[in-house]
Amino acid sequence: MGAHCCNHDHQSPPQPDPKYRRILWIALIINALMFVVEIIFSQRADSVSLLADSIDFLGDAANYGLSIWVLAMSVQTRAKASLVKAASMGIFGIAVLGHAIWNAVAGVVPDAQTMTLIGFLALVANVSVAILLYAYRNGDSNMRSVWLCTRNDALGNIAVIIAAIGVFGTGTAWPDLIVASIMASLALTAAWQVVKQARQELHQQT
Repeated sequence: MGAHCCNHDHQSPPQPDPKYRRILWIALIINALMFVVEIIFSQRADSVSLLADSIDFLGDAANYGLSIWVLAMSVQTRAKASLVKAASMGIFGIAVLGHAIWNAVAGVVPDAQTMTLIGFLALVANVSVAILLYAYRNGDSNMRSVWLCTRNDALGNIAVIIAAIGVFGTGTAWPDLIVASIMASLALTAAWQVVKQARQELHQQT
């Protein structure tokens, strides 16, 4: 199978943009640090939306690393890497939906104050990365998948803050669970978009 793929890989590897590579390294470090912060405080706050966001940070850190690795490779290789990232987004979405259902049954009410503080910190981190990546949002499927992940993260952080306000106002876990479900849906939608573009690129190469 590997030989068959290589037979169609006629294009010379592209020269990666050094600035884009640096941005990906910055994004990787920020996401790895935020994963550690959010995984700790999601447990302290009993928040599904914070937990979902922390897992998303971990997945994004891995995806940025994968993007750096394939940056100088062929379009076909980068498209295959995009399929891997799409799969991770899809798995994340399904896992979060399952966890939200579990917490709904358990009836745990999260700490709204912790959710707000950590959600705002995560928003600052993701908006900073999104600003850096904005110029590369319309590139190939690999670049697009990176941009979609970051965009979804920033939207998710805003949703976490809204959920915290909802938890504080209602005294129930439902705002947290609803936001976690929305974040999962965003991940599944983004995964489908990346899969479609990556498959088109693979088809064009073959």
